Amino acid sequence: MVVRITLRTMTTESLTTTVDIGIGGMTCASCVMRVEKALKKVPGVDSATVNLATESARIEVYDANMEARLRRAVRDAGYEPLAPSAAIDTVDASPWAGFGPVAIGLLLCAPLVLPMVGDLFGKHWMLPALWQFLLATPVQFVLGARFYKAGWHALLALTGNMDLLVALGTTAGWALSMWLWLSAPEGAMVHLYFEGSAVVVTLVLLGKWLEARAKRQTTAAIRALHSLRPDTAHLLGRDGEVDVPVGEVLVGDKIVVKPGERFPVDGTLLEGRTQVDESMLTGEPLPVTKEVGDKLTGGSINGDGRVVLQVRAVGVDTVLSHIIRLVEDAQAAKAPIQRLVDQVSAVFVPVVLVIALLTLLGWYFTGHSFEVALIHSVAVMVIACPCALGLATPAAIMAGTGVAAKHGILIKDAQALELAHTVNVVAFDKTGTLTVGQPRLTALVPVGLAEDVVLQLAASLQSGSEHPLAHAVVTYATAKTLVVQAPTDVQAVPGRGTQGEVTGRTLLLGSLRWMDELGVEMAAVRTQAAQLQAEGATVSAMAERTDSGVTLLALLAFADEPKPGAKESLATLKALGIQTLMISGDNRGAAEAMAHRLGLDAKDVLAEVLPGDKAAKVAELKRGGNVVAMVGDGVNDAPALAAADVGMAMANPHGGGTDVAMHAASITLMRGDPLLVAAALDISSRTVAKIRQNLFWAFAYNAAGIPLAALGYLSPVMAGAAMALSSVSVMTNALLLKRWKPHG
Repeated sequence: MVVRITLRTMTTESLTTTVDIGIGGMTCASCVMRVEKALKKVPGVDSATVNLATESARIEVYDANMEARLRRAVRDAGYEPLAPSAAIDTVDASPWAGFGPVAIGLLLCAPLVLPMVGDLFGKHWMLPALWQFLLATPVQFVLGARFYKAGWHALLALTGNMDLLVALGTTAGWALSMWLWLSAPEGAMVHLYFEGSAVVVTLVLLGKWLEARAKRQTTAAIRALHSLRPDTAHLLGRDGEVDVPVGEVLVGDKIVVKPGERFPVDGTLLEGRTQVDESMLTGEPLPVTKEVGDKLTGGSINGDGRVVLQVRAVGVDTVLSHIIRLVEDAQAAKAPIQRLVDQVSAVFVPVVLVIALLTLLGWYFTGHSFEVALIHSVAVMVIACPCALGLATPAAIMAGTGVAAKHGILIKDAQALELAHTVNVVAFDKTGTLTVGQPRLTALVPVGLAEDVVLQLAASLQSGSEHPLAHAVVTYATAKTLVVQAPTDVQAVPGRGTQGEVTGRTLLLGSLRWMDELGVEMAAVRTQAAQLQAEGATVSAMAERTDSGVTLLALLAFADEPKPGAKESLATLKALGIQTLMISGDNRGAAEAMAHRLGLDAKDVLAEVLPGDKAAKVAELKRGGNVVAMVGDGVNDAPALAAADVGMAMANPHGGGTDVAMHAASITLMRGDPLLVAAALDISSRTVAKIRQNLFWAFAYNAAGIPLAALGYLSPVMAGAAMALSSVSVMTNALLLKRWKPHG
């Protein structure tokens, strides 16, 4: 496998740069340890993580110009640093790609195995020793050359790996056969072991081929995402439409997209109306209607309308590129449970070699021939190859993160994937997460001014704000055909509201708490405000600052609707025994009214929480011994998402949130569907279960196989077959995750 090499500068606060390097020739968990050790020894390396399933390394370095030194370190360790043409090259690989050497090995071994088959039927076929030698030697030293090369490098580094065990074991069998053949009396029929060595080499090659074929399936999600990128775009210029490579498209260009084509880049719809299939990006099966001004995402499929879009992001800045990067990051990362595997791998091969030596000595000194003792020792070396151990965790992570991405759940790192299944408290932000996030202005209570005058002032003040409540005011005023004027000197007061000047008047619009802090006289409207809040409305107030103080001008009441699926999502989590909480900046009355509609109890509501205090609430829940997941829209919830054990950022379909979500949270939900929260916890649970199953079988296989081989119950051929089967079974078990679908 060839893996793309990229250099990625991290955040400005970080002093390190990430380097990704593809590595060829790794075969087992011991190889992973050796490459990691070699990379960490390079001066300037902060950390290095090697993944056997993706055959890649991710290195954090202090100097971005270290790529050549890192490649040299990989080569000196005995492995191949791969060129940057990457996983995409294997998109159309035939299912039989790489089978040639295996086929040759099977053809050469067939005559050697034939006498073993004949014995089952009482037939005693035996090839002459010369024929056995001629058939087995090419398998041993030509097809098996990869084992000698990698094993030799392991010896030079004073470590061991799977290749060393295979090379030592099969060479011992081949050499024993040569000695028995050459030392036998002329005309004597001696039992040789050429077939055992040749079949073991072929079976190991077959196992590696099956393993590589399974790996291609685990990386299918990445390849599918890469395939969403069109090669060309229809650029609209002075000479009309011109087809240009996507790499030449610039921000601000106008692009034509015809019916049925994929959008080549992110943009804003300028002309036309269409339905867009975003299923590969968000998991949403139904097309989404797009009007002029709506955002379009590169990789999604245009419906039946010819549209013109203005480019707003290209290259690595597009949403699709961010998604690909997130999935690659998750698949390249190491889960915490992998630490146990690393500790075992560090001593595994040396311990196996000691056991093999003890097996040889034990059989020999108990009166058995050297021939018998050596064969049992070879069986120990062959069956103990730690291939399955190295694949157990990364294969499950790749399959789990890949199928999650297919359904709109982007998991940022393996730690989040492993931790999510232990969550026992889920805290939801209210607006935009549990509610639609498009509140309506439902009541306006003027104080001392005509309603239209108050509405015009409020809409003018809010016209420069992106807050959902501001949109509601402007939309209501526009519907009444009122003239909205541009405000000046506008300032957002975090957690409280907005202030600015409209036609020379200094206006303030925000929460009732803010009005109380400013000393605004609210007695005349206090009863109405309480009544509106009891009905579930979010109540704000507008006031004017004058030389004589701050005077109340109006009350504004807003109502939002629960999201479809929000109530069902909360009920699903409750049924799983998970405590669900709603965090809101609203007053308690409005928050509890919405909670009632969502099926939550009053005790599950944290009301009147300022945006900056949400992180403190999450930290408080964690101090209580809980494993906390926070679900928010990824904008003002970013501190709380980062503070939680597992942050889940829900993309906002109305703009904003998605980009911030990908940075602030460990899991991004690409659809605004609350049901994805339970789905994310479910795929975490299933993936961790697969990891544990794989590790159990990998450990159990070696724990049972090594004693059986040492005691003489397994021949080298059976040991080779069992070793190949163990790797394939681990990969196959992980691939079962690809069947997963979210409930509901």
